[in-house]
Amino acid sequence: MRLFSGIYTKVMSWSRHQYATYWLAIVSFTESSFFVIPPDVMLAPMTLAKPDKAWFYAGLTTIASVLGGILGYVIGLYAIEMVAPWLQELGYFESYQLAQAWFSEWGFWAIFLAGFTPIPYKIFTIASGAAAMALMPFIVGSLIGRGARFFLVAGLMHWGGASLEKQLSLWVDSLGWAMVVLLVAAYFIWAH
Repeated sequence: MRLFSGIYTKVMSWSRHQYATYWLAIVSFTESSFFVIPPDVMLAPMTLAKPDKAWFYAGLTTIASVLGGILGYVIGLYAIEMVAPWLQELGYFESYQLAQAWFSEWGFWAIFLAGFTPIPYKIFTIASGAAAMALMPFIVGSLIGRGARFFLVAGLMHWGGASLEKQLSLWVDSLGWAMVVLLVAAYFIWAH
């Protein structure tokens, strides 16, 4: 069943849209403080569509993400009591507590590593503000951690270029169904 190839074709057409760069910046900013979609979902296809702009897209994603992270930091610093129920409702409270523990133990290194963990980055930004982490180490750690992640994604897409885009279009349905099977298996493993 070719469900994922249609989605892939649509995403690739969106990635070539004249306003795609603005949407990439908005998603990158909001994901760092409150939105749920990671910017990689836009960064990867945009870089595949225009490999010559890979480093620009990675830089834009990094800067917008760090600016959004500062908003998350401010939320944690001044409004943690208001957002704690939201974190609980969305199932992020355990991750928030883990991030808090990481800040207590590792400080700067926790935010640096946050760009590569499966825990959403917004949890780290809010937790760093709630822990009153110093702002400059937070910004530097975010720039390095998020930048490394986004430049890695853009670099891989740039390296693969048109040939990777062509290969993905051939394999996207198989990869999509494999991911569905993995997610269902993970659900049953963790649920029981």
